[in-house]
Amino acid sequence: MTMKHVVITGSTRGIGYGLAREFLLTGCRVTISGQSQESVDRALQSLREMYPDTVVGYAATADKRNDLEELWNYAEKNFGPIDIWINNAGIDQERKYFWELDEKSYDKIITTNLKGVMNGCHVAINYMLKQGFGQIFNMEGFGSNGMMREKMILYGTSKSALSYFTRSLAIEAKQTNIKVGTLSPGMVATDFLRKSLDDQNRKIFNILGDKVEPVTKFLAAEVLNNQENDAKIQWLTKPKVMWRFASSMFRKRDIFN
Repeated sequence: MTMKHVVITGSTRGIGYGLAREFLLTGCRVTISGQSQESVDRALQSLREMYPDTVVGYAATADKRNDLEELWNYAEKNFGPIDIWINNAGIDQERKYFWELDEKSYDKIITTNLKGVMNGCHVAINYMLKQGFGQIFNMEGFGSNGMMREKMILYGTSKSALSYFTRSLAIEAKQTNIKVGTLSPGMVATDFLRKSLDDQNRKIFNILGDKVEPVTKFLAAEVLNNQENDAKIQWLTKPKVMWRFASSMFRKRDIFN
């Protein structure tokens, strides 16, 4: 059991919520965050049924640096120094071609998914330098490995840039006591994935995808065990992909039921 303090942005549902639950299970103190107080309260009500004394929450918008600084201060006031900061907050894009979207749409995605991560990293690394330790992890997604798909250009672009930014930040942080890395969950049955669900890709999702629980259990354990800077913690590895395709001939999976 450990009593590390973990802060997770975008953790009122989906992967972020799953991570919060897994860290609490291991004995961590966790500060969750979401865009609205309503979403934070709803998640807290659920988590506190099992962990009444080790989880708090604060409403913050990732694209506002001041919000994330307030989140840090709130978390530190409640549970002390922050050992791990995870930038998970992000938004999906409408399933439209780029030219069908207006400026407001693509500005919001890039601002939230890229600048939001930059804000989180900027806040966390400055405070961690003062306290002398800490780890920062950024959540990868579709596009992080260069993969492209129609009507996913904005989301993919934001995640591709995020990967470059994170690895560059890890290089800059190598002379400090701060560790920077990425989390790669693969295909997870969240609202994000369901938006892309149709008859054509349902089969591939069921082969390569997973429910939230096994993925977040793995990621949380790897984060707590990590001792490296520029760590890439990846659930869906190449050997796992090969095995999934090979076993799909005799083992049928349905991650959406």
